[in-house]
Amino acid sequence: MTIGTMNDMRRAISVFGIAAISLALSACSQADGDSGSGGARGGGGGPPPMPVDVATAVQDTAVEEVVATGQIEAIQFIELRPEVEGRITEISFREGSEVRRGAALFKVDDAELSARVAQLEAERDLARQGLERTRALLADDAASAAEFEEAEARSRSAQAQLDLQQVRLDRTVVRAPFSGVSGARSVSLGDYVNSSTALVTLQTVNPQRASFEVPERYAGALALEQTVAFEVAARPGREFVGVVDFVDPRVRLPARTIEVKARVENRDRTLQAGMFIEARLATAVRPEAVWVPEEAVVQLEQGTFVWTVAASGQALRRAVQLGVRRPGRVEILSGLLAGEQVVTAGMERLFEGATVMPRQAIDAGVSGTAPPAPVDDPPTP
Repeated sequence: MTIGTMNDMRRAISVFGIAAISLALSACSQADGDSGSGGARGGGGGPPPMPVDVATAVQDTAVEEVVATGQIEAIQFIELRPEVEGRITEISFREGSEVRRGAALFKVDDAELSARVAQLEAERDLARQGLERTRALLADDAASAAEFEEAEARSRSAQAQLDLQQVRLDRTVVRAPFSGVSGARSVSLGDYVNSSTALVTLQTVNPQRASFEVPERYAGALALEQTVAFEVAARPGREFVGVVDFVDPRVRLPARTIEVKARVENRDRTLQAGMFIEARLATAVRPEAVWVPEEAVVQLEQGTFVWTVAASGQALRRAVQLGVRRPGRVEILSGLLAGEQVVTAGMERLFEGATVMPRQAIDAGVSGTAPPAPVDDPPTP
């Protein structure tokens, strides 16, 4: 081996040694840098907090309701008919007008009955005179007790016959049995009527009744004095409120429903008999119910859950029981307290104990359709 060759080998060994040392130093430096960077990013290598939208569970009144359809009915309704037959000689009211109890509405011809009453009055007077003569004779021992009793009986009989005909005469006037509003009359002057002839309808208008039927499964929840709210198609946007005053004690077949009626004030006569209604019967009222936006409720095979945000910033899954639903929100019967925060958006990637970054607070009473407020991007790690 020549001297030149040996020098070349020494030169190559020196170059490889320097390169190896440089690589070792670089690896150590990179390891130290990675260690420091990882500690700053994830607190030991963990993922960054996940941004989520949250809302606060609020306390408000919840009302359980039974929804049913029905109609408006008059509390009292009658179709008037005469009690004696004859021709109509007088009509004393205007169709569709309000009449008072006892007011005369129709008059049936009473000429024959009036004559008969006059005849019976004369016979009664004659019987009374005979009774007085017999009483005087009895006092003078000129008449027997039997004759006096016979005269007394004739007097009473004459008075009874007169009273009977007087009742028939009075019934030639058809009167309103209660105060109300008359309908369309079915007869005119001169018509011959009898006890089966319909004359006119009469019904009360204030108050009215809301009548509807509910399924028999709600039988245990029905009671008097419950509140009923309803609307009618003729007055859109206006809500009427009544109080239950009748619950049918029997179940109607074949539909197996129970009839319920509620008394409703109708001073302005807005409600008319026969109007279609959509009623909501309040069967239970919870004044301190807990409400959350419906977006917070998660339905899984295992049950119904909501994601809550703990004070430490961790997401916790909570099993809940739902109650009444309203547009945009739902009642929580158990599993959640008022004031707790629930996740309304961004729960798709959540897991138990995940660190979250709440981005928004929404009132549970709001439907949640309003656009969220702008949120700053989280700082870059």
